Amino acid sequence: MAGEVEPISARAREAIERDLVQLRAERAAVAGTLHDTDSTGDRADQADELQRAEELSRLDDRIEALTLRLKQATIAGPPDADVVGVGSTVSVRFADGTVERVEIGEVAEELDRTLVTADSPLGRALLGRRAGDVVEYDTPQGRAEATVVSLG
Repeated sequence: MAGEVEPISARAREAIERDLVQLRAERAAVAGTLHDTDSTGDRADQADELQRAEELSRLDDRIEALTLRLKQATIAGPPDADVVGVGSTVSVRFADGTVERVEIGEVAEELDRTLVTADSPLGRALLGRRAGDVVEYDTPQGRAEATVVSLG
C-alpha cells in the first residue's frame, strides 16, 4: 500500500467520513479552549495551552491524512474485480475447511468480524492474489494457510 493509490470500498469510505466528522468536532472543541497567546498566566497555564496547541496540530495532521486518502481513493476508482485489493470482498477457505467471506479494508470497526485490515497478516497475504491462490500468514498460534476461493 505504501506509495500506491489504492481504491477503498464504500463501507471503508463511510468509516473514514465518520472519523472525519468526529475529528473535526474534536478539533473545534480543542480550538475553542485556546486563549489569546498575549495573555499572561502562570507556567501551568502556559503548559496547558501548549498541550492543547499540540493536540490541535495532531488533529489537523490526522484530518489532512484522511482527507487525502479519500481523494486518492476517488482517483484510484473501484477495486479490481479479479485481484484482491483494498475494498475487495473475498471468500477464503481456511485449513480447517471453513469458508469465510471477508472484506479487505483500511479501517477496522469494533466487533466487525468480516473486515480484515490490509495491514494485518492475513490482509497482507491476500493482497494481489487471485481465486485459487494459496496464502500463508502468521497467527498467534503460528503459521497458517488459506485458499482464495473467490472474489466479489
